[in-house]
Amino acid sequence: MTEARARNVVVICADELNARCLASAGHRHVRTPNIDGLAAQGTSFERAWTPSPICVPARASLATGRWVHDLEAWDSAAPYTGAVRGWAHAARDAGAHAVSIGKLHFRAENDDYGFTESLLPMHVVNGVGWVQGLPRRDPFPYDHATEMADHCAVGESTYTRYDHAITDRTVSWIEANAGGSTPFALFVSLVAPHFPLTVMEEFVAPYLDLDLELEIPAQPLDHPAVAAMADVLGYHRHFTTPDATRFGRQLYLGLVTWLDHNVGRVLRALSAAGASDDTVVLFTSDHGDMIGNRGLWAKSYLYRDSVDVPMIVAGPGVPHGVDALTAVNLVDVAPTILDVVAPGEPYDGPGRSLVDLARTADPHRVGFSEYHDGGSVTGSFAVGFGDYKYVHHVGFEPQLFDVAADPDELDDLAGSASHADARATGESILRDLVDPDDTDRRAFASQAERIAAFGGREALLTAFLFDHTPAPQV
Repeated sequence: MTEARARNVVVICADELNARCLASAGHRHVRTPNIDGLAAQGTSFERAWTPSPICVPARASLATGRWVHDLEAWDSAAPYTGAVRGWAHAARDAGAHAVSIGKLHFRAENDDYGFTESLLPMHVVNGVGWVQGLPRRDPFPYDHATEMADHCAVGESTYTRYDHAITDRTVSWIEANAGGSTPFALFVSLVAPHFPLTVMEEFVAPYLDLDLELEIPAQPLDHPAVAAMADVLGYHRHFTTPDATRFGRQLYLGLVTWLDHNVGRVLRALSAAGASDDTVVLFTSDHGDMIGNRGLWAKSYLYRDSVDVPMIVAGPGVPHGVDALTAVNLVDVAPTILDVVAPGEPYDGPGRSLVDLARTADPHRVGFSEYHDGGSVTGSFAVGFGDYKYVHHVGFEPQLFDVAADPDELDDLAGSASHADARATGESILRDLVDPDDTDRRAFASQAERIAAFGGREALLTAFLFDHTPAPQV
């Protein structure tokens, strides 16, 4: 009997979803029945990372299957332009529908990203993005960080309304197209649970009476590169009381349940259209959120709450279960899509099809992430190998964690003589992937050029100031 083969792919991408905040990932309180159902029908990868824990670089990597340093997508003011061929170009050229619905965070609507349709897109502000983060060695005070705590509320926001519109449009598109003869690669990009931490009562109500203690208590900021980041990206300073932190976490879980509600609508539309049996569904997020753990909020850090992402793949030929061994990454999304809708497309990037990896675990794969955006005084790189995670901060001492024994990364072993071999192995693996010193120089040089092109450091303050990208009008 010939094994069924998928002809379509649907990628559902959340925004800023902490990988631990799914019931199927072991969270004791969160309600995510639709995502959990998808996980039960496929493979969940426990060792899944973002290529960079910030929206714009991560999404450029997802679109192309390339590392951030290869794309020179260093920061939130270096958005993807479509100049590097991505999965959508290949899907379109193969005769498939290549469709995006929702947030892209690319440069502008008139660039060619390969889509046959791009519905309700959100791109970076004014085709430029967050320019105030460019002067990393002499950063501006980031007063907008207060917004995350200030906007905690029960109710609707422009982001929840945007997600409602994205889901409506996705359901309509599936109803109109999923039963046709043309295969499709559909990218559904929702903004929950990205702040503002505002969500409707029905979704947050299950959590409002819960204490929701931190998974990781506040920790000393004893690494200078991490402390410098926290000093600039001071979201945590505005959650001034335990009650404020608790309310923020309750609202975050409410937004996760709102996300799950919309995922369920998409999955039911696929089933109603008769497309479930020949469609690979992939669920992930662009990066995580610290959600108060370690005393920190938002993304950008190379700790697990920021770097880890959910990665669930289900569909024809995908086994059911959990893969706790194989390191996967958002760069694997592009070759997964190509594997289904454009199998003849050449691809020489670092990614691999998640369908193939689900069938055959690869414990020798290495996790990788990097950060060169606002708040960082230096380039930072992480590699995951075996039981260890090595974090390299150019010009500073590294960090080393035994994540098998210490999954919350509380005990930095970089200075331990008994772990010198693991530290050396981590640095060697990193240098086989990338030259961190040269990459750091390239990132700072690019940022200096763009600062000059914008008219100098002080001119950046006249550009549009914002914390989260405004949602399109819907």
